Amino acid sequence: MDSTKDLPPYLLGFPGPLRDQLVAAVLSGAKTSTTGLLPEYEAEGEPLPEAGQRALLVDSQEQPVAVVEVTGVRVVRLADVDLRHALDEGEGYASVAEWRAGHERFWHSAPVREVLGDPHYTVDDDTLVVAERFRVVERLA
Repeated sequence: MDSTKDLPPYLLGFPGPLRDQLVAAVLSGAKTSTTGLLPEYEAEGEPLPEAGQRALLVDSQEQPVAVVEVTGVRVVRLADVDLRHALDEGEGYASVAEWRAGHERFWHSAPVREVLGDPHYTVDDDTLVVAERFRVVERLA
């Protein structure tokens, strides 16, 4: 019996080069945190992740590559994201300012604005984000 078949997908970014980069960073051990917009969870009617939850990390072809477990979740103001979280995103950021600039580009992109139903959506210091930590429990690929 496959113990992973009932796990929900763990999606990083949208399918394509960004997701491939993020999945590779997770598999290498460089990426142990991620950040999402609280308004996106609300727009999609998705519950927030909780520590202990497991999910299937999927690649751009929607193929499962690892089982990940959430180890911590905080909802914080965008202005309150700390350097440790930014570094642990494993995307090569050297400062919170670099991290924020990269995330603002993503969050202001057409696909994210489409999910939010607001073609002019922008973030500011008070935007609430979901700062999530996770670990790889099992590699599948």
